Amino acid sequence: MNALARHLTPVRAFGLVVVAALLWGYNGHLERYINPNHGLGYWLGIVGGSLMLILLIYPARKRVEWLGVLGGVGGWFRAHMTLGVVGPLLVLFHSNFTLGATNSNVALFCMLLVSGSGLIGRYIYSRVYGGWHDHKATLEELQDTADQLRKQTSTVAVLPELLSAIEAEEKRLFRPARNPLGALLFPVTIGLRSVMARWRLHSVIQRMIVQAAQHSPTLAAHGARLTNTAMNYAARRLDSARRVREHGIYVKMFSLWHVAHVPFFIMTLIAGVVHVISVHVY
Repeated sequence: MNALARHLTPVRAFGLVVVAALLWGYNGHLERYINPNHGLGYWLGIVGGSLMLILLIYPARKRVEWLGVLGGVGGWFRAHMTLGVVGPLLVLFHSNFTLGATNSNVALFCMLLVSGSGLIGRYIYSRVYGGWHDHKATLEELQDTADQLRKQTSTVAVLPELLSAIEAEEKRLFRPARNPLGALLFPVTIGLRSVMARWRLHSVIQRMIVQAAQHSPTLAAHGARLTNTAMNYAARRLDSARRVREHGIYVKMFSLWHVAHVPFFIMTLIAGVVHVISVHVY
């Protein structure tokens, strides 16, 4: 039970509920129960669209000091992320997960675009700051950790070649991309490349200890413990260096994401207003 509670966080539970609702709505033949022009279907569209408008409170709260009476920025950030999913979900149910007139299709796709953009932004934000809103690690803190690890060589002093091997893997791991596609995929591939770097270092450490043990009975008696100590140090070095490099990349990605997300949201507002006017006027 404790393991389940540890892995099933509120965010993950919310995600599972949303996915279940999407699967049920897509396969549930909702046209038999929901009509977008009246009744429940109509009000689902109104509520979903209203929730999308409430999203504007978060950026306003960040910039306008007197809006502090509405609550903290952290709370509105969580509300922004939640409503950014619930609003489009209700609109999808409003549309019966089907396409309609041109103006409604434009509004629907704009809404899905901004919602998808928001989910991507949420992931990038978590890589920069962590948590829902708490700034858990600054770049300076990460850099200090990396520098401290580089100075902690006493535990691996018996393996003089280890530091050179770690530095070689760091250079290999963070080698600049040869083309734009490689740079774009860097945040995706660095995890796999980090695993490969650890595997190579583990092989190097084992070989070094076997060679050192041939000349030292003491090392031979404590080979397993020395292997774990050296590998733990190497893994921490690589992880710290990777986080420093990733932090810089995700900061740049977050800035670029802002440039795209705001126009997407404006497009959604315009398309939604046009859709509402066209439905009620024509």
